[in-house]
Amino acid sequence: MSPDRRRFLGWGAAAAAGAALAPAFRLIELAQARSPEEAASALQRWGLLIDITKCADCDVCVTACHEENGVTGHGRPETDAQWIRQVRLRDKRTGYAQTLPLMCQHCEHPPCVDVCPTGASFRRADGIVLVDKHTCIGCRYCVMACPYGARSFIHEAVSGQKADVPRGKGMVESCTLCVHRVDRGETPACVEACNRDGGKAMVFGDLNDPSAEIYRRLRSEPSTQVRADLALNTGVRYQGL
Repeated sequence: MSPDRRRFLGWGAAAAAGAALAPAFRLIELAQARSPEEAASALQRWGLLIDITKCADCDVCVTACHEENGVTGHGRPETDAQWIRQVRLRDKRTGYAQTLPLMCQHCEHPPCVDVCPTGASFRRADGIVLVDKHTCIGCRYCVMACPYGARSFIHEAVSGQKADVPRGKGMVESCTLCVHRVDRGETPACVEACNRDGGKAMVFGDLNDPSAEIYRRLRSEPSTQVRADLALNTGVRYQGL
């Protein structure tokens, strides 16, 4: 093969590769193209306080979460994605039972991040734990590492996606605290729905802001972390547990 032909084929291959990769690179650019005002700041730490004494065995928060994020079921609870679910706890000694919503706990020291081989699982500076869909390879190490069973693997092809919430078959996902809403200055969908249609059991806010209701309540009222013995310093706290 002549040198000219080799150069021509090399340029053609490079151009084809660039065209194939361009959409993915463009998506990454769009995801990173946030103004400085919107960038996550370590001065904040977003958190959620849930008073389960006000949870009235409803599923308002679950429905709102799944509608907001385009999470649909396929009639197979054992494999369907669940970003938030209702868990029933029962004291074996007394028979006393409680129901609480359980989702990603947005740990300060998240085990899912520690075990991820590609860095797809990561924690933002403001405490929100996310999955980068561009680098997730679906290995499910994070699913096994999460002590709260909060992560789901997408088994089926996804359709009807929401513009703010990319999802895809073969990826892992979990509660994002509705990060797309938070970055717009709004509250997560579960909190909005609970305070509108449910028992007003959820409070969302900045754990570092003395003017925030969640800050004041955590310092004046008792609260509990699920599996506090793991010392993960969760961003989700419970009252009445």
